[in-house]
Amino acid sequence: MEGLGWLSFLIIGLIAGWIAEKIMHRDQGLLVNLIVGVIGAYLGAFLFSLVGLETAGSWIGAIIVATIGAVVLLWIVGMIRRRA
Repeated sequence: MEGLGWLSFLIIGLIAGWIAEKIMHRDQGLLVNLIVGVIGAYLGAFLFSLVGLETAGSWIGAIIVATIGAVVLLWIVGMIRRRA
């Protein structure tokens, strides 16, 4: 997500975290959505780079990548919690 300012990155993270929360049927709150979205953005960018995909630097692409990463993150956390 090169070229985005830190405020844009936080907004994208917040939106992605909220969308992931709805997809995964969770109720987390604003701060957790922001954290999940920001971590998910990095995770999504890493996963997309593994398969050779790019977002072309658009806001929509960044939200999609961050949301996919946030959903994967919530899935991983859910799997860990079930084992514990």
